[in-house]
Amino acid sequence: AIVGATPPLRVRSVGFCGSPLGGSARAFASGAIDPLARNIGISAHIDSGKTTLTERILFYTGRIHEIHEVRGKDGVGAKMDSMELEREKGITIQSAATYCKWKDSNVNIIDTPGHVDFTIEVERALRVLDGAILVLCSVGGVQSQSITVDRQMRRYGVPRLCFVNKCDRTGADPWRVLEQVRSKLKLNAAAVHVPIGLEDKHDGVVDLVRNEAVTFSGPNGSDIKIGPVPETLAPLVKRKRKELIETVAEVDETLGEIFLMGDEPSVEELKGAIRRATVAKTFAPLFMGSAFKNRGVQLLLDGVVDYLPAPHEVDNVALDLDKEEAPVVLKSDPKAPLVGLAFKLEEGRFGQLTYLRIYQGTIAKGATIVNTSTGKKIKVPRLVRMHSEEMEDVNEAKAGEIVALFGVDCKSGDTFAEPGTNVAMTSMRVPEPVMSLAVAPKSRAESANFSKALSRFQREDPTFKVRLDEESGQTIISGMGELHLDIYVERMRREYKCEVDVGEPRVNYRECITAKANFDYLHKKQSGGSGQYGRVVGYVEPLSEEELKALNASSSSGNESDKTNNIVFENGIIGNAISPGYILACDKGFKEAAQTGGLIGHPVEGMRVVLTDGASHAVDSSEMAFKLAALSAFRQVYDKAKPKILEPVMQVEITVPSEFQGTVIGNVNRRKGTIQDSVAEGDDVIITCVVPLKNMFGYSTELRSMTQGKGEFTMEYFQHQPVSQDVQAELCAEYGKTRKAAAA
Repeated sequence: AIVGATPPLRVRSVGFCGSPLGGSARAFASGAIDPLARNIGISAHIDSGKTTLTERILFYTGRIHEIHEVRGKDGVGAKMDSMELEREKGITIQSAATYCKWKDSNVNIIDTPGHVDFTIEVERALRVLDGAILVLCSVGGVQSQSITVDRQMRRYGVPRLCFVNKCDRTGADPWRVLEQVRSKLKLNAAAVHVPIGLEDKHDGVVDLVRNEAVTFSGPNGSDIKIGPVPETLAPLVKRKRKELIETVAEVDETLGEIFLMGDEPSVEELKGAIRRATVAKTFAPLFMGSAFKNRGVQLLLDGVVDYLPAPHEVDNVALDLDKEEAPVVLKSDPKAPLVGLAFKLEEGRFGQLTYLRIYQGTIAKGATIVNTSTGKKIKVPRLVRMHSEEMEDVNEAKAGEIVALFGVDCKSGDTFAEPGTNVAMTSMRVPEPVMSLAVAPKSRAESANFSKALSRFQREDPTFKVRLDEESGQTIISGMGELHLDIYVERMRREYKCEVDVGEPRVNYRECITAKANFDYLHKKQSGGSGQYGRVVGYVEPLSEEELKALNASSSSGNESDKTNNIVFENGIIGNAISPGYILACDKGFKEAAQTGGLIGHPVEGMRVVLTDGASHAVDSSEMAFKLAALSAFRQVYDKAKPKILEPVMQVEITVPSEFQGTVIGNVNRRKGTIQDSVAEGDDVIITCVVPLKNMFGYSTELRSMTQGKGEFTMEYFQHQPVSQDVQAELCAEYGKTRKAAAA
């Protein structure tokens, strides 16, 4: 005790093991799920101090042994410094899941990507989280990116704690931030801390749950002093504690009963109620402190353990592939059949490292597991847990844990299960890419790295496709939008030191027919010996909308080989005018021809081909003859079927401050967009519209300049729609020119 202090202050020093010196041993039955394990992510608006906060968390949990600042004078930089790549990642941690220990809890801090053009990867990273810390700046408050991050957490049902950082900054006002959390994020939130001094007088916080003052001192804030509430703060603390109890009592039945009886809840009762409400996502506790000045971080870590859910308290749903992706609730039971998700791949010194989150069952070294995406069986070669910079070998891992596998060939988002369990953690439906770019390495010396990068990115992200254009010989990359492809080009430059020449963005058009048309084509060739003979008669017609919907639903299970764009072939021949052996060749010929439409050479979709008659020759007919007859018949009939060009149209959601609403809507109309909805949410307006993709190029820069950097938008594929006559004529003329130039 410190002399002269009444009542005596309790002083504790946090050691590098992350717990007060002499921490207790863990006590849970072997074979059971660890109730103290936590899988968390840290998300925030840029420059809210999440890099600094993560640095302190790693220091207090013994993961690193000295603190470096983001822009420190020592030139080392923070461990997690992500300034250069912040537009690509929400937080960049050296490994995808950093394992650290706080008191008796194993905490995995998981790398949560930012909004990487709304791809599958964000969904997979957020699936792995059981809880999150939303960091807010005490001066800036709730900013645009805070709203985006909160929206993602809401979409994937992630419970969260809020941490008001930078309480030492001039102009800090955590109570204003609390109001913004309630009004802008619509969260049922209340403070669990009251700051002891703000700006340069910020010394610590009053813990409202325990009703005691906590101050931090020592070179790294490691000496924590716990004492009574300062008299000057007593009225405010009393008011804020009452507000906390009232807010939680509204959403928690047990605390509600205690509150109605007029009793004062005990510390354990209040903690239990906050935990239940946080896990149920009906309440968000608000912590305060300053990561830079080492204030309040240890209490935030206590909050992670006290209030965020353990893996077994979160419902995880898988999709049963044997029952048309019917949802199945997984049990966090180590004895149940294994189900795990590969959520991140990393190229390490020893080859590909695959991060695996175990949802159900136990994975053991040497066991046989099945990749449900490919059906391949593999033996687990080596299991490691990422611990500091070292890899710690483990023999087994149970449900709720995160481990890494070596030497396993798989893609990001693959599900591993025990043989006999055919489930997937994410849907196998992968959206078709909507935009393409031609790319080439600047020098021949870089072509090996260029190929390596492309093959790795395809494994990581199923929405990223690479193909070789046969006409031009160029490498074409396709993805979900401009930002998506820009990031991959940037990653080639940074991670593979490969400078890339990028061509003009291309839109993935489609073609379709709008009328029924008949064909009758005879393919006849005689050149000595057996010739070629095949006659096909029939008609083509467009599919109805109902038929297209049914086809889209049935082709859901990610069958890469079936790329026929909803071309339906029917044999309507009565009798044997064409031998049944040649019907398959006709089918192949029509589907191959539909890959390049006659207008601009893009695939044709939504068409039915019906064969009604034909003729074959006893000697000269062959599969090749009928395939060629079908190809030529398609080209002959295509113009008669009144073809149209379809362009990809995007569903765009724009969030801007209300004063810019008129300007932004005017700009959408100029881009030939259709406004669907406009809703006011607090100070912002959310505009929903559909805009052709080709008119969205360069929109992010224009939106920033129109809204002083305050606007943001998300964009996802909606559908392909017919273009207007003038645009069709323009595209056909352009295609004719390129064909002539290629032939010359």
